[in-house]
Amino acid sequence: MEPGWVWLCGAGPGDPGLLTLHALNALRQADVVIFDALVQEAILDWAPQAEHIYAGKRGGKPSAKQRDISLRLVDLARAGKRVLRLKGGDPFVFGRGGEEAQTLVQHNVPVRIIPGISAGIGGLAYAGIPVTHRDVNQSVTFVTGHDQSGAAPSSLDWASISKGSQVLVIYMGMKHAAQIAGHLMDAGRQPSEPVAVVTSATTADQRVLETTLGSLVADIEATGMEPPAIICVGQSVLMRQVLDWQGMMAGDAPRNLDPLGRGLPAESA
Repeated sequence: MEPGWVWLCGAGPGDPGLLTLHALNALRQADVVIFDALVQEAILDWAPQAEHIYAGKRGGKPSAKQRDISLRLVDLARAGKRVLRLKGGDPFVFGRGGEEAQTLVQHNVPVRIIPGISAGIGGLAYAGIPVTHRDVNQSVTFVTGHDQSGAAPSSLDWASISKGSQVLVIYMGMKHAAQIAGHLMDAGRQPSEPVAVVTSATTADQRVLETTLGSLVADIEATGMEPPAIICVGQSVLMRQVLDWQGMMAGDAPRNLDPLGRGLPAESA
């Protein structure tokens, strides 16, 4: 890292082991780390030499304004600091990283982008759910569960999304789960369609709810699950029955070696 630069970096979905080597390199060199709410404390331990500045944004709680965060990056860089902006997941996947990078470029601050593992892929993988599987789906759509106002996105064409993608991965959708499920069922998705909700993905607090679209809201309330959460809708959720690798590490046997009921391939039979 050079003085006056900002490295805009993804910290992954939670587990510190999912950091990239570039991210670890940045942590070891930074003068200042500005981090989000979902960045684990253990990750910050790799930057003991740096000043740590919290800039988390959580729904329903007092949070720094996005413009203030972006302009603080500018000020720190202009002061000659090596600035690491550390964001949960990938900074360019529903992480406002594009907005921050745009502000830096507009103020002639040099920036480096370091991708991270997005929770919608890595978090589901830790739950044993592949977002693509050639026996299940040839398409996947990533959707945000709320817009800038905090409401369910009104600009999304839920009918087209529902009909056009076999698997849906919804970020930050728990608060509006009832509305989202209603939109999808109104568009023709079946109430019996498999759904998984993964909270605090890849961390020691990870919880996984397997349910259906029609039972989603009631089951969330019954289990008391809370954000941050990823919601996956589609047949790929069934693959958890055989690919729950964390459960297998704990001694559980796969529940179903053929969850799709299509017959195992000849080489696996």
